[in-house]
Amino acid sequence: QVQLVESGGGLVQAGGSVRLSCAASGRTFSSYRMGWFRQAPGKERDIVAAISWNPVSAYYSDSAKGRFAIAWDNAKNTVYLQMNSLKPEDTAVYYCAARIGSGLVFRPSEYDYWGQGTQVTVSS
Repeated sequence: QVQLVESGGGLVQAGGSVRLSCAASGRTFSSYRMGWFRQAPGKERDIVAAISWNPVSAYYSDSAKGRFAIAWDNAKNTVYLQMNSLKPEDTAVYYCAARIGSGLVFRPSEYDYWGQGTQVTVSS
């Protein structure tokens, strides 16, 4: 069993930065792959970024590429999503998700464990 707890959302002005955290418990996160998703009101839950270990590989959506980056801290069993140059269209609830194993996965249905979500609001 894996528990994911997110933090770090909030209100930020356009052009600003936010770092989201996803603390995992139950297993070391290197034994599974993780994804960051977001869901705006009335829209589907979309992949933002994904990462897999053994070997390390990462994916970023077109909207995230060049602005967002995944990082991790083994000692804290925590994965981060650093979001820079934020735009109003980045406003959404952001979720981290995990699935046991290796290899990148991109669809919400492929993930077994989810965090509670954290709201990010970008004002213009």
